[in-house]
Amino acid sequence: MSNSMSVPRWKTQGLAFAFWTLLAGSYTASAILSSISEGMPVVWYRPLAWNFTNFYLWMLLTPLVAWLGRRTASHGWGRFFAVHLPVSVVLATLQVLMMQAIYWQLCGPPLSQPHMTLGAFMRMQFAYNFHLAWITYGVLLVVLRAIDSQRRLRDERLRNSQLETQLVQSQLQTLRVQLQPHFLFNTLNAISALALADPVQARLMIARLSDFLRLTLEERHAQQVPLSREMEFLRCYLGIQQVRFQDRLTTHLDVATDTVRALVPNMILQPLVENALRHGLLDKTERGTLHIVTRRDGDSLLLRVDDDGIGLPPEGPRDGLGLGNTRTRLDMLFGSDATLELQRRIDGGTRVEMRFPYRECAA
Repeated sequence: MSNSMSVPRWKTQGLAFAFWTLLAGSYTASAILSSISEGMPVVWYRPLAWNFTNFYLWMLLTPLVAWLGRRTASHGWGRFFAVHLPVSVVLATLQVLMMQAIYWQLCGPPLSQPHMTLGAFMRMQFAYNFHLAWITYGVLLVVLRAIDSQRRLRDERLRNSQLETQLVQSQLQTLRVQLQPHFLFNTLNAISALALADPVQARLMIARLSDFLRLTLEERHAQQVPLSREMEFLRCYLGIQQVRFQDRLTTHLDVATDTVRALVPNMILQPLVENALRHGLLDKTERGTLHIVTRRDGDSLLLRVDDDGIGLPPEGPRDGLGLGNTRTRLDMLFGSDATLELQRRIDGGTRVEMRFPYRECAA
């Protein structure tokens, strides 16, 4: 078990000492008040010695009772009773004999019977105090088992939570990494097509691809980045696509100033823009327009990608790799608090709209 799951040893010992001291003090105060209410002379040191000796002996026995409880926790009732019945009798007997012996050494015989011997005192007190000691063992065992069960349950939940977090992080990383080869293959194909027809544009595209990969490597471990950084990725990506489309593409980035510090999943816009270019604008014969909008809407962040391309197919939208990965990443990061909608625009083209909780990056 990791240290983060364990209560410090000194803290546990301090709490145990405080508990037994409080219990002994409470019983001592009760005995003194009882003497006062009954009009008897108050001899404070006798109940003080009796109760503190009694409960501090149980405090010393607590680790042994806890250890025995853990040793029998995962076995049946047969082993439980086979261990605890004889042990409880032995420990209760030893505790009572030691308590009475220490009390006798500290306080001597009872004031009402100054000639009583130690043997007579122990015989007189043993039966009643053994009964209480045996019950104390049982109560202590039950309480320690309850505390141990609660601790185990808490640790198990913490371990499960950490494992789930690691699994989600691993899946997110896999999904994010899948996007890069997808983008690279498309870009390299475009460069290959330009290499012979327009070498100057091909070299320009390679230079912009280099910038894009540098930015990607700088944030390769980040699941979420500030929107300003995401827009930097996107401008670099659009620079590559502008070479590809040349004068057939117009882009508008409408970024609200109160959204630039918002945290967004790394490379969340690039696959949506790529979809718009590939499925909406690539086959359009006229000049196409791409419009990216960011807005803060209460506690949510809105990201929208509009194109005026050929629109959705008649059979309706289908999730490809980019859109499917984007939907899965949003679900893993934000659950039902995130939405991703794909719809036809009234004046032609397609609109993709994402909403997820607005969280601002640290300064």
